Amino acid sequence: MTNLFDTFTIKSVTLRNRIGVSPMCQYVSNDGVASDWHLVHLGSRAIGGAGLIIAEATAVEPRGRISPRDAGLWADKHVEPLSRITNFVKEHGAVPGIQLAHAGRKGSASRPWEGDHSLKDEEGGWETVAPSALAFGEKLWRIPKEMNHQDIKDVQDAFVAATKRAIEAGYKWLELHAAHGYLCHSFYSPISNKRTDEYGGSFENRIRFTVETFERMKAVWPENLPLAVRLSCSDWVEGGWTIEETIELSKKLKKVGADMIDCSSGFGSPDHKKYPFGPGWQVHFSEAIRNQVGIATAAVGLITDPGQANEIIAEGKADIVLLARQMLKDPYWPQHAAKTLNHDLKSIVPSPYLRWI
Repeated sequence: MTNLFDTFTIKSVTLRNRIGVSPMCQYVSNDGVASDWHLVHLGSRAIGGAGLIIAEATAVEPRGRISPRDAGLWADKHVEPLSRITNFVKEHGAVPGIQLAHAGRKGSASRPWEGDHSLKDEEGGWETVAPSALAFGEKLWRIPKEMNHQDIKDVQDAFVAATKRAIEAGYKWLELHAAHGYLCHSFYSPISNKRTDEYGGSFENRIRFTVETFERMKAVWPENLPLAVRLSCSDWVEGGWTIEETIELSKKLKKVGADMIDCSSGFGSPDHKKYPFGPGWQVHFSEAIRNQVGIATAAVGLITDPGQANEIIAEGKADIVLLARQMLKDPYWPQHAAKTLNHDLKSIVPSPYLRWI
């Protein structure tokens, strides 16, 4: 029986355990450039024992940022600071990953602790883009420009360029962010996509942007390294995207070379009240996709207890678990989980710490 501390291999990459740090936006970059904050934030989780460290949603172009302080990989100046981080993460036994993203209609916003609302132009806001000229709603009132075919090509070109920079920066794991109401999700969800051309309407048309973007990224990403996709497996809204559609999209992504589906959900509309928040509330999505598609999956969503995490792996509900809030509370969660589950600490505790522990 597989457990939380068994290794996991995709292509040429082997994780030392099944625990990953989920991408978490920090909103502290200056013009997209990573700083010592990011080194400590991600580096401490590598020292803490996680097998996979995925850097936060990283914008592929300036208008693809959520806020003015988002991380970026749209320029060559972003590469060296990220290389410093990936080198540190690798040195301490973890695999460095990065999530490439475009905020779409949820861009041009203030940081969460500054109101999380659309910024006016005079406040440093910018024109956003989306499949349709529909505002996200509530505090995100900015109406995006409906993307024409040139806009679509330009954004896909930006994903390709950022993928190449991710290679240069030393990442060994890449994830396309196609969830949470950001650009890819807003294309495949009928809530936000009201187009009538080949990128809207039918299921096949609505998923076209995500599949095309993935294929273009894959064409330049090394064949021996994992390429994953984060999906919102349900909109949790009547008339919205469903798990059944996610399964079909996952089959198509697998066919064109996806190695893993990172199974999240929701956040494509401002109505979060219907979400059944609770321990492991999204794990059933990962289980369904893993079993029905035959692709590796990552489970997310209030995974906090070592026994709970081990059970998810042991029962075949996911191949890895990705922790977010719990990793913020406890960067050394993997070490504490190992002790709880009677796993040998020597495989994940750095030598300078081991002699004291």
